[in-house]
Amino acid sequence: MEAAGRALEDCGLSRDSIDGIVSYPTGPRAEELIGTLDLRAVGFTATSRLGGASSVAGLQVAMAAIMSGAATVVLCYFARNGSSRSRIHDRISTLLPAPHLREGIERPHGLSTPAQLYALLCQRHMYEHGTTREQLGQVAVTMRSHAQLNPGAQLYGRPLAMDDYLASPAVSLPYLRADCCLETDGSCAVIVVSDEVAARLDREPVVLAAVAEGHPPSPDDLVSRNPFLETGLRHAASAAFDTAGLRPADVDVAMIYDCFTFEVIHQLEEAGFCGLGDGGPFVESGAIALGGALPVNPHGGLMAEGHLGGMNHVVEAVRQLRDEAGGRQVDSAQVAAVTGWGDLGDGAMALLVRHG
Repeated sequence: MEAAGRALEDCGLSRDSIDGIVSYPTGPRAEELIGTLDLRAVGFTATSRLGGASSVAGLQVAMAAIMSGAATVVLCYFARNGSSRSRIHDRISTLLPAPHLREGIERPHGLSTPAQLYALLCQRHMYEHGTTREQLGQVAVTMRSHAQLNPGAQLYGRPLAMDDYLASPAVSLPYLRADCCLETDGSCAVIVVSDEVAARLDREPVVLAAVAEGHPPSPDDLVSRNPFLETGLRHAASAAFDTAGLRPADVDVAMIYDCFTFEVIHQLEEAGFCGLGDGGPFVESGAIALGGALPVNPHGGLMAEGHLGGMNHVVEAVRQLRDEAGGRQVDSAQVAAVTGWGDLGDGAMALLVRHG
């Protein structure tokens, strides 16, 4: 309720203006918000079910609702007590697709959490492309460094040095604890509106230039995938860039879904920001740090600001394009990319552009 209220206040709209809701697969349902916020005009509700890619893919649902005339003001939100209540080990049965396959074949051998499953992707990339422990560590250290510029970050005031990263305990090799994202209590909300509504707002809007989703081969089965490292983001990014008439080189700041350190490297490659196999050297060069060629997650991301389902990545993109990010502001940011990674490789990308 608080996040939705703040989003409405930010854009100067009343609760009566909300006529659409896009919810996240886990957490409060649309009906709960309709009741607690006393929303009387809602005529469209939907849920995008792409796991962690749902926040970004949900923007596509909101855009489609507006373009079809089903809604004009759509509330998109994420809310979960991911630290105090809904811990990752409690969500295993519903977290990933094809639960019968997971239960009967994979879990008896120890494949039961995202850290264990996604570690296979990282191991394969290390084998094929020589990705190093220190390159993974550079992602973790950079995300934590950015969070020190964000007083709202969960790990604000807790910097991470490379030695500390290397000394963190193993979770599922090659992943150490410092390779993993946070479990967080919190919520985020954004409002997507039609052009006509945006023209009436006193607040400067950010333009949703394009958003797309994509799916890998065998989206419900990771271990049998071929090519093994292909994700849905490869297809989503290509579609989004084509729709917006932009290229990866046009992006000034990127919010990459950083569930694990390698997934930043992986998605940078899949989205076309660097070549396949070049993600490790790209991050090691300092390119993803503030002041680098492509600053990534200036807010600290899921690894250091908090795991808010990637909706906090959308919020940060808006703040960057409005020059509202304070000490972590990327100079002259005109185009922001936001990626989503979900389940066993579903992907989504949104391209946001500064208005005018």
